[in-house]
Amino acid sequence: MRAGAREAGAAEAEARMRVIRLLFGGMAVQTVRAAQRLRVVELLGDKERPAAEVAAEAGTQVQGMTRLLRALAGLGLVHETAPGTFVVTPEGALLDPGHPDSMADLAALFADPTMLRAWEGLDDAVRTGETVFGSVFGTDFFSYLKARPERSAQFNRAMSQSTRGAADVLPERYDFGRFRTVADIGGGDGTLLSAVLRAHRNLAGLVYDTEEGLAQAPATLERHGLAGRCSLVAGDFFRSVPEGADLYLMKSIIHDWPDDRCVTLLGHCRAALPPGGRVLIVEPVLPETVDPQGPDVTYLGDLNMLVNVGGRERTRAEFEELCGRAGLSVLSVTPLGAPSSFSVVEAGAA
Repeated sequence: MRAGAREAGAAEAEARMRVIRLLFGGMAVQTVRAAQRLRVVELLGDKERPAAEVAAEAGTQVQGMTRLLRALAGLGLVHETAPGTFVVTPEGALLDPGHPDSMADLAALFADPTMLRAWEGLDDAVRTGETVFGSVFGTDFFSYLKARPERSAQFNRAMSQSTRGAADVLPERYDFGRFRTVADIGGGDGTLLSAVLRAHRNLAGLVYDTEEGLAQAPATLERHGLAGRCSLVAGDFFRSVPEGADLYLMKSIIHDWPDDRCVTLLGHCRAALPPGGRVLIVEPVLPETVDPQGPDVTYLGDLNMLVNVGGRERTRAEFEELCGRAGLSVLSVTPLGAPSSFSVVEAGAA
């Protein structure tokens, strides 16, 4: 066989494997969900353990646990050090609720039927441009959470975990030192604003969210010694935002909503903005065309917004249009860089 034919055959085989890996993606999510429900990572701990021991403590059949652990090993979350003996990998350790950088709640959220069931209607969402969540659950996503405090608390923890990457880099990637008070609109438990305030001790802070959104914020501020520098205000940002700040910060808020509602929210920020004040939008900014080497999860996240909440990810031009309609002008767009895939969209009065 000629070299060119061999290379073409290898390329075709690799293309087929990429498709197969995609087709098995849903099964991978359910494997992670089962591991969490059975507390596999916690039972393994930080040492090698036989599958039989893990099965006994989890209350499962030994062969079933062995098969689950081998699937987790195939996903890179555990490593089989000897036949039937396993140890958690650094990636798998992130599924331990006790890990300092735990992603356990984020993983549980994205593996939960609440998040996944509406995806069965993705084709309908694409056909109509409308979210599917309401037709499945009888209400919109955020009303569903509000009626279920335990699920709302899990969502808040998941959003805190997803914010850590941005919180690690944002305080040093933007000049916060020229401002006096930062208002984090939709700031949840205060994870992002706490990182900013710890790095810039001249700043005062304010977290503005619904009562259920703020439920875990007092503990976050207390843990970081910021209760005296940061206030909590409950309210509806589609009605108004608090005055008195000269920097209004929003992370992963604009992408939750359709254009008209975003313009309303941005308009409230514009109305409260003092001379020289700024609005910061921290979100993925899509390139004008898809970068094959870029993060594919951003586009899956965009579809998740369509299916479950009715929002979308946007390009710079689309952010400029939204801001312009709200009386703001985009001044800069700055990628945060690793470990975050987000950018900072800075806007001021038009």
